[in-house]
Amino acid sequence: MIRAHATVRPDAVIGDIDRRLFGSFVEHLGRCVYDGIYEPGHETADADGFREDVLALVRELGVSTVRYPGGNFVSGYRWEDGVGPREQRPKRVDLAWHSLETNEVGLNEFARWVEKSGTELMLAVNLGTRGVLEALDLYEYTNIRGGTALSDLRVSHGAPEPHAVTMWCLGNEMDGPWQLGHRNADDYGKIAAQTARGLKQFDPSLQLVACGSSARDMPTFGTWERTVLEHCYDDVDYISCHAYYNLKKGDVAAFLASPVDMDLFIAEVGQAIDEVRASKGSDHEVRISFDEWNVWDIERYHEEDKVTDPQVWPVAPRLLEDSYTVTDAVVVGGLLMSLLRNVDRVAAASLAQLVNVIAPIMTEPGGIAWKQTTFFPFATASRLAQGQSLTVDVDAPTYDAGKLGSVPLVDVVVTRGEHGAVVFATNRSTTESATVEVDLVGISTEIDEAWLLADDDITARNTLDDPERVGLRAFDSAVLDGGVLRVELPPVSWGAVSLS
Repeated sequence: MIRAHATVRPDAVIGDIDRRLFGSFVEHLGRCVYDGIYEPGHETADADGFREDVLALVRELGVSTVRYPGGNFVSGYRWEDGVGPREQRPKRVDLAWHSLETNEVGLNEFARWVEKSGTELMLAVNLGTRGVLEALDLYEYTNIRGGTALSDLRVSHGAPEPHAVTMWCLGNEMDGPWQLGHRNADDYGKIAAQTARGLKQFDPSLQLVACGSSARDMPTFGTWERTVLEHCYDDVDYISCHAYYNLKKGDVAAFLASPVDMDLFIAEVGQAIDEVRASKGSDHEVRISFDEWNVWDIERYHEEDKVTDPQVWPVAPRLLEDSYTVTDAVVVGGLLMSLLRNVDRVAAASLAQLVNVIAPIMTEPGGIAWKQTTFFPFATASRLAQGQSLTVDVDAPTYDAGKLGSVPLVDVVVTRGEHGAVVFATNRSTTESATVEVDLVGISTEIDEAWLLADDDITARNTLDDPERVGLRAFDSAVLDGGVLRVELPPVSWGAVSLS
């Protein structure tokens, strides 16, 4: 039995928890939009063709913001293709994912979906194959009430009110050689600064996200952030991080340590931000938007038989439809804990993606929608975490996690809001249970609810044939005695305890 002790320091507040930390991502990729959120022939489809069963699950998931329309897709996207009468919209090839984009769903339709789902639209502009003028045109169409050529065009398209988008991404993964219009850091920094200044001439209160590195192991990581921010530091509000984690060579122990890598990624980007801020003598604060993160079996994707025939362009092919295990869900829970532990740096994040494509929600055309295992930690954290993240000192045995070195077997994060505290904990051991004590003296007096994600089969998953195989269960071992919370975590598990 592993034994761990955590001491919460209630006076050492890390920072406030921004609701945008629980964002997600919808890209025109595979079946995320078509057969995902949008299926006009489905029995639950509303008047706009959106699946009501999917909308209900999105609301239950507790998503705050939704980044749209990409992703790699945005670097070849012409937003004008997706507005106006549907019958007049052109079909276009999507070079990012070798697909045919029908443009049945565009900006105005997606804005209606966002309103129905109770989320906030986070809009990405194409700085791959387009530039400053196209971004400004998109803003005019999207956010100006009326009286101009493009705002009046939106009104004529059946959207009389502006969409009031406040958060804008200045391109996507421009450091990646795979990206259409890929630029070096110097060239991207210049166009990002020009676009940012133009957008803020419309509205200085806009929240703008510059592209950071697509992964911590990119060869340009670090120098990319510094160079880009040297150009646009005072013009942007966030720089992005993207990270995907997967089980490599069956090494479950190393996989479970993925949140440690996320912690390091955030710290290193934070250092780059501080260095540029100091060099400029700026009092402006740039924070991190971790606007793509998840578990994704990238190796399997690259080994798939994908369509490459230049004369064949499928509509909404099944791409990146990973089926998530209990282990994957525990890692996702740990990554959420990393984000909460770093709220002094991270003010926004987007789980990539939302439906069908490496997603917590799956659908079958004409059939059901169901929750993947990763749905449960996200929905729980989004619902319970509030207020502030507190400093926690954890004393736990360690293990060798390969490249990440010595890593604690137990991780604990504590948040405190108006109604009480929440303890999130995970056990990374693959063989032993862990008894964890969390000192909450002076913070909490009783347990309100407690949930555990664990299974004797850590490869168990929810599928079309067995959609409820895995779920949360009551965390019966949780006991609060004299201000000390005691829980027993099974091997490879994640838990949440809410206290008043």
